[in-house]
Amino acid sequence: MLVLINFVIGLLFSVGLVISGMSNPAKVLNFLDIAGTWDPSLAFVMAGAIAVAFTGYRLVLRRKRPLLAPAFQLPAGTDIDRRLLAGAAIFGIGWGLGGLCPGPAFTALGLSAPGVLAFVPAMLAGIWAARSITMPQRALKEA
Repeated sequence: MLVLINFVIGLLFSVGLVISGMSNPAKVLNFLDIAGTWDPSLAFVMAGAIAVAFTGYRLVLRRKRPLLAPAFQLPAGTDIDRRLLAGAAIFGIGWGLGGLCPGPAFTALGLSAPGVLAFVPAMLAGIWAARSITMPQRALKEA
C-alpha cells in the first residue's frame, strides 16, 4: 500500500512539473535570463509551491506522527558549511546551464525534452562522483 501511495504522490508531482513548465528546459532558462527573454511565470510556480509546502508543514507537524510511519524524519542539521555552499553552487550552475534539476529532469525523460538524454546521465555521474568523494571523508571523520 505504501508503494502505491508513493507512486501516486510522485505521479502528482510529475504532472505538476509538466503543467507548470518546470520540465521544459527552455522555459527554465528563460526564467533565469533576466537581461534577455525573461519569463517570470516560474516565479509564480515557486511562490505557489512555497505557500503549499509552508501550509502543509504547519498542518502535518501538528500531528504526533505521520499516518504511515512511526515518526517524522526531519533534517536535524542546521550548519551552513563549505560543503553545503559548494553543493548549492554546483546545483545552481547545473540548473543555469542545463535548465533542469533532478525532479524535472526525470520527468523530462518521458517527454523527450531536448538535451535531457545527455543531462540525466551527466547528472547521475555527478551524483556518483560527489558520493565517491564525500563518503570516504565521512568514514574517516566518524572513525
